[in-house]
Amino acid sequence: MTDADLLARYYATGDQQWLGHLLERYTLLLLGVCMKYLKDEHEARDAVQQVFLKVLTEAGRFKIEFFKSWLYMVAKNHCLMKLRSQQGKRMQDIDNHAFAAPEDRREELLENEQTYRYLGQALAELGPEQQQCVTLFYLEKKSYQQVSDLTGYSLMQVKSYIQNGKRNLRILLERKLKEHTK
Repeated sequence: MTDADLLARYYATGDQQWLGHLLERYTLLLLGVCMKYLKDEHEARDAVQQVFLKVLTEAGRFKIEFFKSWLYMVAKNHCLMKLRSQQGKRMQDIDNHAFAAPEDRREELLENEQTYRYLGQALAELGPEQQQCVTLFYLEKKSYQQVSDLTGYSLMQVKSYIQNGKRNLRILLERKLKEHTK
């Protein structure tokens, strides 16, 4: 059965076994996505379980047309949220353990951390198309063709969104850094 057939049966009956079949198909894909973002097998396996639960509890709220793409986005967003929640903890760790680094190195580390934070904020300020294409291309190391396949945009649109998004990111980041140094 195709993904669409399984989804149709799920929506018709409300029986979660059909979602279970879909999740079985994409377990390795989910693990790969989570490993890519979290870089730790144990955390990735936990994330896959959490994504499973999220899909089982929330799939009925959405009209899903392309399950694989939707599942990828759910997993990606889950991992990004997990990384964001850990980011604050890592910044505290840097502050708490900074005494181990020479003073000039400590300042450099804090500046880099601030730059990454500004980059995240600038990325969030891009339009959704630019944000999605830039994230897939630069952060997830996808090719133009892969970005096009994942988003449904033409190759020319993808190239344009990436080029304009990169330029807008640079402008936003420079503005944020300039405001910070004032």
